[in-house]
Amino acid sequence: MRQKIVAGNWKMNGTIAETENLLRELLAGKLNNQNVKVVVCPPYTSLHVASKILNGSHIALGAQNMSEHARGAYTGEISPEMLLTAGVLYVILGHSERRQYHAETDQLVNAKVKLALQTGLIPIICVGELLSEREEGRTETVVGKQVAGTLSGLTAEALNKVVIAYEPVWAIGTGKTATPQMAQEVHAFIRDRLMAIDKTTAGKVPILYGGSVKPDNALGLHRQPDIDGSLVGGASLKADDFMAIINAV
Repeated sequence: MRQKIVAGNWKMNGTIAETENLLRELLAGKLNNQNVKVVVCPPYTSLHVASKILNGSHIALGAQNMSEHARGAYTGEISPEMLLTAGVLYVILGHSERRQYHAETDQLVNAKVKLALQTGLIPIICVGELLSEREEGRTETVVGKQVAGTLSGLTAEALNKVVIAYEPVWAIGTGKTATPQMAQEVHAFIRDRLMAIDKTTAGKVPILYGGSVKPDNALGLHRQPDIDGSLVGGASLKADDFMAIINAV
């Protein structure tokens, strides 16, 4: 059985005090399914305090990005070692906002994925198409290229340690959400592409859906056979909403 995961991407939201308050609210919430892995990804400045609060709890800590370099003269960058020493286990890589605003390519994401795996971090690798690409009927072409590029050179053993997140760019922060059927079709397509790397491992890789996930649509999405959880944006900043999404798995 694949691991069910619900991860919250807080993006550029949350001071240290706000992080403390939100985490304490989440820890006080009732988790209905003990088999769901819950991950929160606060800003870098809150990672250390978040690690202390979450220590020994059912919530794992993630980061929103990392450098493709292990160390060196890269002003403003964060290395995987820094994340590990801050208590981080997961790291989001290739988010569409990184691709859009920071010109990140599949090749760059691939380098980050390999370094994350080498250092013991679990990468959550994001893929997804633009609205124009979907309207042109190019979803599978675009997503297939991203999957192939970001996973290039990974062995079956390495593939067994990654998480994929399908996030249609047109649904991120827009209030628009792919229907469960639309999301399932792309998740099944991604699963098929993973089969080309290793048939046995492909069935074990968690594939999350992201894109305006809310309490009222989470259950329908999570019921799909190839959707193994969610990567949640805005709704993860509200404890009640995030817990409702987690409990809909």
